Amino acid sequence: MVLECTASRREQTISNNLGLVHACAHRFKGRGIEYDDLFQAGCMGLCKAADAFDEARGVRFSTYAVPVILGEMRRLFRDGGTVKVSRTIKELSMKLVREREALSTQLGREATISELAQAVGLPQEQVVEALCAAAPPLSLTESGGEGGGQIDLPVDSPEDLLSDLISLKQVIGSLPPNDRRLIVLRYFAGKTQVQTAQVLGMTQVQVSRREKKILAALRSELTG
Repeated sequence: MVLECTASRREQTISNNLGLVHACAHRFKGRGIEYDDLFQAGCMGLCKAADAFDEARGVRFSTYAVPVILGEMRRLFRDGGTVKVSRTIKELSMKLVREREALSTQLGREATISELAQAVGLPQEQVVEALCAAAPPLSLTESGGEGGGQIDLPVDSPEDLLSDLISLKQVIGSLPPNDRRLIVLRYFAGKTQVQTAQVLGMTQVQVSRREKKILAALRSELTG
């Protein structure tokens, strides 16, 4: 009976959080891997997160699951340190390379992107994308000097940012309708307190006071 309850709770957790997988998959959309493949890998990560999650850690499941889901998706991109390219783009890339060589021979010079695009009947943007996919990868961890080296690129963690956005969306979604509308008007629609008051039938002072209370509650919910 206990095992059945545990399995049922696991299935419910996975079912309720499939939106996390879609959100993470959109993070990598358009980078050379089909969306269905990203979603499948993300579902594997979600299952792993559901199996390993411990409520005693004091964190939301979404906060714990997002890095695990993203980690599984990143596995699709790992191929000897390079990024995988979809078969469609690879085939187009090979076709363009052959066409460019033939066109350059015909013209007696290197063919331009516009000339190549016209020859194959494709938009210039698509031609550039495919040709870039055929170019050798550039390493960000080694320099061209004899001594080697490393190029450090300080960037914000996409896992942290995505996790924060998902958590924020969840807590805003749990607000009462009027409070949620107030926050949407103020911080997503860019309305002033006066404009928000007019929409909600409140005074500017009432909006100001309510907004402070809502923000305090959201901050408390997000930080625990």
